[in-house]
Amino acid sequence: MAKQGVLTPQQEDFPRWYQDILNKAELADNGPVRGTMVIRPYGYALWERMQAEVDQRIKAAGADNAYFPLFIPESYLNRESDHVEGFSPELAVVTQGGGRELAEPVVVRPTSETIINAYFSKWVQSHRDLPLLINQWANVVRWEMRPRIFLRTTEFLWQEGHTAHATRQEARDYAAQILHEVYRDFMESVLAIPVLIGYKTEAERFPGAINSMCLEGMMRDGKALQMGTSHELGQSFATMFDITYLDGEGNQSYVWQTSWGVSSRMVGGLIMAHGDDRGLVVPPRLAPIQAAVIAVRDAEGVVDACRGLADELGAAGIRARVDDRMGTGFGRRATDWELKGVPVRVEIGPRDLEQGQATLVSRIRGEKEAVGISEAPKRVDSLLEDIQQRIFDDAIAWRDSRISEATTADEVREAAATGFARIPWAKLGPEGEAALAEEAITVRCLQRPDGTLPQAGDEPDLVAVCGRSY
Repeated sequence: MAKQGVLTPQQEDFPRWYQDILNKAELADNGPVRGTMVIRPYGYALWERMQAEVDQRIKAAGADNAYFPLFIPESYLNRESDHVEGFSPELAVVTQGGGRELAEPVVVRPTSETIINAYFSKWVQSHRDLPLLINQWANVVRWEMRPRIFLRTTEFLWQEGHTAHATRQEARDYAAQILHEVYRDFMESVLAIPVLIGYKTEAERFPGAINSMCLEGMMRDGKALQMGTSHELGQSFATMFDITYLDGEGNQSYVWQTSWGVSSRMVGGLIMAHGDDRGLVVPPRLAPIQAAVIAVRDAEGVVDACRGLADELGAAGIRARVDDRMGTGFGRRATDWELKGVPVRVEIGPRDLEQGQATLVSRIRGEKEAVGISEAPKRVDSLLEDIQQRIFDDAIAWRDSRISEATTADEVREAAATGFARIPWAKLGPEGEAALAEEAITVRCLQRPDGTLPQAGDEPDLVAVCGRSY
């Protein structure tokens, strides 16, 4: 479990606080190759829960999981000029294998548009083969010059969806469906992170896409984190890889495509959106352990009572873990679970047992209450729902308090010191965007004045959401 010691306060040094969380909550370590990471069991348990929730939603949207190779022939990437140009600075290329120079260099997967589309061209022949909806869970490699665990690493974990459709409207609708029904629903209802949605500007668009939609979260230091993206790829990859279909009237047409993904960066977002000076704060719907049942002392019957209650919690659908490590002091153990952000601690000591009760402690407020052991499962269940809502409400209040309306670039610069600025895109434009980018302030997304997703990135009256980002 975590080593003894306090965290660096967020207000004093946010990057140091983040590193303290990684270490003391036992989430991850740096790997032996610069930019790589070793994800420890508790950190991976968080990712597994994220993966399960997102995967369930992806399948509900009609996509099937598949797997494609890690190594991609260099010639595949060279077929799509915008794509390869966008990724070329980040590519890892293998030139030797089996002790010999390879006839053709292979790229370690930075993203899979090219290799997946090479197979789409084989699988799509007729309109009956459409839509083709494929997703894969995999690792990717992008050579990162400024690595930071979970946020920017050379190798990271993600899912990437790739689809082919008969019409542009079908592709656009599906990309938007993924944005709303898969990503936004997961991020807000499970991660409890409120996100802003919109289109990326041309300067920020995914290489090879005709439109990129995104979800932006605000972290506790006021910076933005891009939590996920969904792209309309148009017909560029279809043209390069000859992905055509025969329609019902016998005409040959190119498909319209999408791609979309979220990554292990969401673990970093979880840390920075909710964490406090006592450690992680994990929303109950995500938490691998929702309730830690702690035996306060090694007195007769206490450990058995804890194990029995944990079984009852499990039977009620609550993910519970017994802590009966009597070689470690109770205070240290309570601090360990607090650092890991477990939503509820259930404490039972000799006095509690005598009175037939347990003490429940909420992670986010530190509030304590005594309940009868027999009533504990029902009360823990309701407390978890209350904590989930409180975490989300707190995150919305924090974000909204740090969003300013601006009319000039100078006002954007001032607001970006502590949060986001919203400015009419017509007042900023590409030139203003480029000037702000020189100061590491970017347009995170373009959205309608009411915060909703536009139908296209060139709608009139769009608002640019600007801020500093990870």
